[in-house]
Amino acid sequence: MTSSFERTALSRRGFLRASGGAVALAAMPATLAAACGGSSSSSGPLKLVGVADQQKPLDLLTKAYTKSKFTTSYAPTDQVQTSLRTQLGAGNAPDVHVVYPGNGSAMSMVQISQAGLLADLSGQAWTQKIPANFKPAFQNDGKTFIYSAGASVIGAIYNKKVFQEAGVEPPKTWTEFLQVCDKIKKKGKVPIALGAQTPWVTQLITYALVPSTVYAKNPQFDQQMKAGSATFAQSGWTQALEMYLELQKRGFFNDNPNGTTFEQQTSMVATGKAAMAIQVSAVLPDFRKAASSPDDLSMFPLPGADNAAEVWIPAGVVVGLGVSARSKKADNAKAFLEFLGDQQNINKYAEAVACVPLVRDAGSKIDPVLNPFLPFMDGNKAVPFMDQNWPNAEIQPAHFALVQELLGGKTTIAKGLAKLDETYRKK
Repeated sequence: MTSSFERTALSRRGFLRASGGAVALAAMPATLAAACGGSSSSSGPLKLVGVADQQKPLDLLTKAYTKSKFTTSYAPTDQVQTSLRTQLGAGNAPDVHVVYPGNGSAMSMVQISQAGLLADLSGQAWTQKIPANFKPAFQNDGKTFIYSAGASVIGAIYNKKVFQEAGVEPPKTWTEFLQVCDKIKKKGKVPIALGAQTPWVTQLITYALVPSTVYAKNPQFDQQMKAGSATFAQSGWTQALEMYLELQKRGFFNDNPNGTTFEQQTSMVATGKAAMAIQVSAVLPDFRKAASSPDDLSMFPLPGADNAAEVWIPAGVVVGLGVSARSKKADNAKAFLEFLGDQQNINKYAEAVACVPLVRDAGSKIDPVLNPFLPFMDGNKAVPFMDQNWPNAEIQPAHFALVQELLGGKTTIAKGLAKLDETYRKK
């Protein structure tokens, strides 16, 4: 998600498109282009570029930080990702900028750090508290290159009023989920809003289902993929995409998902025209902002199995920040990230983006809507967003395209996953 998961996430941690950098840069708002362009002098404010999902915590924390002033800019995920990657390669990136955890996208930590474009943060105290299972999202070659406040999840953001009108409760199994959708449809509402015109949104239903269809049965799947002994096509990925298309065949999506944007998806759920959207928790603030009351919305895990005990969920490190290795203000920029690593600031950041803090203490406030996800996370039934373990930046956009083509009836699951396997093997 990340991405993206991401928008963020989860991966949003890598909900990105890895092409069209020059076009995206030309289309950027003037303020963002200015923040990205030109080399920084060693004095003056720090230039910071983030995705829109990061604006709330960063506006709060840049104001609280007194040792530097900032020039900040925020833009949608796809736009920031493509333009920033171009700027990084040209050597004139902002001092502090968005970075996606793990690997698998053009702006992911591994891809950028192995190109020598990120400053090493390993000496900062907060890095010693990174949980072992999250280290691959933060570290490359044993060094930490990204700050992130915690983990987000993917599940169903739903309108409680629509659920009440349909007389349904959050389901615990896949069959129950289909029954919920059917009852909502009979009430004249769209069960699931899908904004597949926005590329990163396409992946979220797959990501929500694959933990149950793949990893619950084979926790070693990622290692086997890397070793060449497993494939997408001969795995539970096939089942997950079949389930995805089942939702479409049953008429549970809005008309023309490929012509619907994330913003339209958000509005449909927030206003009660649709019951739910499968989304990353980091975008909860967007949904709440569009609703008449934030309390109208809640969230539950999407059950990808017919046995509740076999349901697993995706939980990925949220989109973070890195320091440009070529910044003339790298020391000042790293000092700001060290400030963000203080526990009280981790808590503030995590609360603002509705994620589970990287490290929890008595002051940590976890958004109540995430409570249904905590037993999965604490019970080792959560896996990282899939792209965070992928070996190159081409697989994720190939997955985006695969879903759009499936929804448009232009390919088959078998052909699409064969292409995904081919892309995975690229060096």
